[in-house]
Amino acid sequence: MSIPVYILRRILQALPLLFVISIMSFTMLRLAPIDPLAYLKANPAISQETIKAEEERLGLNKPPVVQYFLWLSNLLKGDLGISTTGGLVSTLLLQRAGNTLLLSVCTVLFTWLIAIPAGVCAAVYRNTFIDRLLSILTAIGMSMPAFLMALLLLMFATKTHILPIGGLTSQDFFERNFFGKFIDITRHLIIPVTVLTLIGLAGVQRQMRASLLDVLQADYVRTARAKGLAESSVIYVHALKTAINPLITLFGFEFADLLSGAALTETVLAYPGLGRLTLEAVQSKDMNLVMASLMLGATMLIVGNLLADILLKFADPRITLE
Repeated sequence: MSIPVYILRRILQALPLLFVISIMSFTMLRLAPIDPLAYLKANPAISQETIKAEEERLGLNKPPVVQYFLWLSNLLKGDLGISTTGGLVSTLLLQRAGNTLLLSVCTVLFTWLIAIPAGVCAAVYRNTFIDRLLSILTAIGMSMPAFLMALLLLMFATKTHILPIGGLTSQDFFERNFFGKFIDITRHLIIPVTVLTLIGLAGVQRQMRASLLDVLQADYVRTARAKGLAESSVIYVHALKTAINPLITLFGFEFADLLSGAALTETVLAYPGLGRLTLEAVQSKDMNLVMASLMLGATMLIVGNLLADILLKFADPRITLE
């Protein structure tokens, strides 16, 4: 099966899944004993005309089934509704999407750049001091909650004043030149990227170690060694190429996990991302924003898995797309 046909097939398969997720999410929100427009009504900046228009748009005076299909029809038209803050949900998501994408890309990049060599090193030097040291470090990373690590780094930044705290830019950001803006964003990203990298590092490193140890026992690896190939060639040319396949499969879950896992970190560090926005929407019972965030998270998970399957095909041509 060609890649374009496979992509089209996966998209068609994803549509019913997104439909079911939207029904479940909408049902849970509607069953909650809350007024979806309570915060709009409590906001003096929101006019009565806007509230009435939103009531009509959601069909709150109609049965829940009718309300859902009204929301779905508006979604298909690209209308995500109005947030309880009075702004358009689509605008709020676009404002935060770039920040979360930047954080996610940096986190995945640094996680893999560190975890893969560390996992290879632990497998090659199995049961040595290096392997035990890496095992201890990964155990600490897996056992420490993200918000606790964020608090520790936040305290460090507060005491030392080496790194900025909160946000993505400084107050004088727009007064700086291009290089100054780049440095400013980089300094603000250091703490959140470090937190999420240390949290994700442990799992990827342990997976890389286990996968490589398994491949090193394979017959073709023993044959390569019997032919007199250098150990570095056996590991990095033959074994690693196969051992990395399970990690590519895990790659599909990275972005969706970061969207949910980064919520507490973004809240503690006051980072303007989608995770923090979603958490605030749940706390304020912002129905339109919660629905949009849930659908975006589900879409990210589907797209991530699709990318992982395609990357796996390129990494190992023996794998067929079905």
